[in-house]
Amino acid sequence: MSLLKTIEPNSTEAPRESKPVPERLISGDPSFKTWAQDVARDGLVHTGVWEATPGLTRSIKGETFEFCHILQGVVELTPDDGEPVTYKAGDSFVMKPGFTGTWRTIETVRKIYVAVM
Repeated sequence: MSLLKTIEPNSTEAPRESKPVPERLISGDPSFKTWAQDVARDGLVHTGVWEATPGLTRSIKGETFEFCHILQGVVELTPDDGEPVTYKAGDSFVMKPGFTGTWRTIETVRKIYVAVM
């Protein structure tokens, strides 16, 4: 088993397709694609690529720590207790455990993620 893993931003594998759960959908009709690429630490660390079409959803991280690097598109995150922050291709950010707010996909977004559960 190699301890080096390359994340493929344009995987040729079929993604897992999904929609937001109804209680988190605020507006629009976003759809999601996930190319899960690695799992480590007994399922506690997940890495891959995620894509979303435009829409507004509620984001609740719970105990999850997530690093994101935007490959394409534009999103706006608004913490419940803060101002909106816009991220675009080339930007990176972290959503720490306990984050709650909204995630607005303005232009279809594709990101690399590392999530620690």
